[in-house]
Amino acid sequence: MSERDPAIGLLEFASIAAGIEAADAMVKAAPVAGIYAGTVHPGKYLVMVSGDTASVEVALDRARSDADAEVFLPDVHSSIPDAMTRGQRAAPGGESLGVCETTTVAAVISAADAGVKAAHVEASAVRIADGLGGKGYVLFVGTLADVEAALEAAEAAVEPSHIVGVSLIPQLAAEVAQNMESDLRFLKRISRPSGKR
Repeated sequence: MSERDPAIGLLEFASIAAGIEAADAMVKAAPVAGIYAGTVHPGKYLVMVSGDTASVEVALDRARSDADAEVFLPDVHSSIPDAMTRGQRAAPGGESLGVCETTTVAAVISAADAGVKAAHVEASAVRIADGLGGKGYVLFVGTLADVEAALEAAEAAVEPSHIVGVSLIPQLAAEVAQNMESDLRFLKRISRPSGKR
């Protein structure tokens, strides 16, 4: 995914067969700059396309009727693709942290984009699907007022039924920040040799 691509669109399918068929139809329908498709837990298939706004919209129109969830961001914030691919990064200890957890990948991408556009925050991580049972979450870092505004915007951008939880931590403890910086997944944390954080 290139930061130069102004638009992204994602379709989420309950059927792998339907997802593969949709991916094929989407790239045949429009000259998208990039396509990223594959399986995620729990047995879903995701298809994300990026490129100019018109091409992404045409590609989505070609297959959205068969999708279970979707997101179309014609002017995606440039930090969102990076936050989706970098893995993890937590707030430094003492900084405010906001967490928005959703039921779908499409919803968390919408929430992340809305949050960073609404306030002066960083989306330090956007975790999607795998290892999360198909859910997603975004971590916002910034001042207390900005993180609060980002969470409000994120929640407003998603249907209430797709919100699992929203939390605001005014001053993240240094120990928690250190754990999150190392790895956001529990099993990775406990499998490290003794004495290593």
